[in-house]
Amino acid sequence: MGKKIIIWVIGILVALALVVGFLGYRYFQKSLKPLNPKDDTVTQIHIPLGASNKQIGSILQNKGIVRSGMVFDYYVKSSNMSNFRAGYYQLKPSMSLKTIAKDLQKGGSDEPIQSSTGKLLVREGANVDQIAQQIEDTTDFSASDFKKLVNNRAFVKKLATRYPQLLTSALKAKDVRYLLEGYLYPATYEVKKNTSLQELVDQMVAQTNFVLKPYYSKIKKSKMTVQEVLTLASLIEREGADQTERRRMAGVFLNRIDISMPIQSDISVLYAIHKNSKTLTTKDLKVDSPYNLYVNAGYGPGPFDSPSISAIKAVLNPLDRKKDYLYFVANTKTQKIYYAKTYEQHQANVAKYME
Repeated sequence: MGKKIIIWVIGILVALALVVGFLGYRYFQKSLKPLNPKDDTVTQIHIPLGASNKQIGSILQNKGIVRSGMVFDYYVKSSNMSNFRAGYYQLKPSMSLKTIAKDLQKGGSDEPIQSSTGKLLVREGANVDQIAQQIEDTTDFSASDFKKLVNNRAFVKKLATRYPQLLTSALKAKDVRYLLEGYLYPATYEVKKNTSLQELVDQMVAQTNFVLKPYYSKIKKSKMTVQEVLTLASLIEREGADQTERRRMAGVFLNRIDISMPIQSDISVLYAIHKNSKTLTTKDLKVDSPYNLYVNAGYGPGPFDSPSISAIKAVLNPLDRKKDYLYFVANTKTQKIYYAKTYEQHQANVAKYME
């Protein structure tokens, strides 16, 4: 009886081994073929310098280019394929392992490039993180590569040689999250085939320089730096309102700065806590960040988003400075804005118009 049980158990184990082996073989054979022969969607893949075959396989699997990184590793080893080069590659799920491996041997580009013509919309008031996501959604470039580039001091210095009036104060700024925050002008950009990520960012900065060129002399006379003008404009941009009200708001902010009174803009706190919209709490308003203009007087490190020319003009042409307004509040129903000179007047407006 004992022998029969042992034979029966061994039989089951052998059967399971055969099934597992068969399924494994089928998976292996399937993994040698393109992940999806009908999917020609291009994904930009970055292979870092010194990456092993195993690491490359893992990258390709995680990016949805191959079914199995392990099978890719086995395939290239068994085929004696090596000397894969670092760089950026345009790969598709419809490509075979052989085609992918040959492309990796040829070498990619030194920096990200676009594989097809497309368009990128940078919205007014969008910050670097939002622009980065839009770039990832509509181009071959990744959000992380974009964020690294706009914070790359060597790259920004290179841009500053072409746009010195625009970027000199940006390079002097301290504690900024992104060096080029506020300098990526809101517009629609055509991303042509073989456009590099650096060229795309250059387009945005060049557009900001073009828009500001007629105002550089006025900025100099204002005693503000370009960084400071764009910082206030980025707050005004998100406050909304028509142009006249934007100019009055700019006057309030400038009046506060003149007496070293914190601007106390919710926009600054949202940026400090990495949020785009949120009902702020008392704890939020006290967050320890140089961008929190509730607790820090002055302009802060730099812009909070990409302002439009409308907001920039408001800062350069503020209204009612002599009325000494230090506060404003919007009626929650009509959106009309009410201004006050004193905190007591402001509190009365809040009680009357904010429901």
